[in-house]
Amino acid sequence: MPTFQNYATVSYLGQTAVSNLVTGEITASLRMTKTAVAETYEQGGRVTYALSILNSGGSELSGLTLSDDLGAYPFGEQTLTPLDYVTGSAQLFINGELQSSPTVVAGPPLRITDLSIPADGNAIVLYTAEANAYAPLLADSEITNTATLSGIGITDVTATDAIAPEYAVKLRIVKTIQPTTVRENGVIAYSFRIMNHGGLPAEADGNVSVNDTFDPILKDITVTLNGQSLNNTQYNYNVASGEFSTVPGIITVPAATFIRDPVSGVWTQSPGETTLTVSGRV
Repeated sequence: MPTFQNYATVSYLGQTAVSNLVTGEITASLRMTKTAVAETYEQGGRVTYALSILNSGGSELSGLTLSDDLGAYPFGEQTLTPLDYVTGSAQLFINGELQSSPTVVAGPPLRITDLSIPADGNAIVLYTAEANAYAPLLADSEITNTATLSGIGITDVTATDAIAPEYAVKLRIVKTIQPTTVRENGVIAYSFRIMNHGGLPAEADGNVSVNDTFDPILKDITVTLNGQSLNNTQYNYNVASGEFSTVPGIITVPAATFIRDPVSGVWTQSPGETTLTVSGRV
């Protein structure tokens, strides 16, 4: 906080004496910290922020405005905002007690207005934001956003927090059948499209395995992985029950790829894919 200095003079019959220099400091009565409940994000995922505000002064502070830049950053000549406020998510606690919903302008920037912090009291503000298409997705990226508390008679107080994109294996599986109508003793093929939406590949040591029970039971099955035939040491099949499973570690799935449009700054992702196909007679 700012310091100040001053001195005095005394004059008599044209003579002036100067006093010693005194120094003082104005200390802030407001302190604020900001914490993300989760330290990572994914595109379309939500992050909740908690702001803790402490008023150590002897009088209530009212008419305050809390603003948040929602991670805004420069991109060429543009300013992109990677977070969107989730409507209705803001909550306000005063000295631990839930208050009525605060007045919110979604922005960007997000603004919560007309806050009051009691003397020697505290407030906690919670709100949730969603990572949009401007949220960077590469491993060394982050979203850093700054909250600022301002009002008449106080020095602006700021608090900053940073979150990083989640880097993990994130698998989805989609099953299809071809053809959908088949005669007795005809051949059908089940395809399992395994997609990895995460930034890390699913390696052999991850022991990925596909399990299914075919009904009707398939006979004389053939199994391929990305078009390459698997032998019966690489999968298990019970011809009596129709239970099928691949040996753990046979299947691997590459990581997703992340691409940014150089003009708009929008990020898109393409999942890594592996396809398993099981064919047999019904």
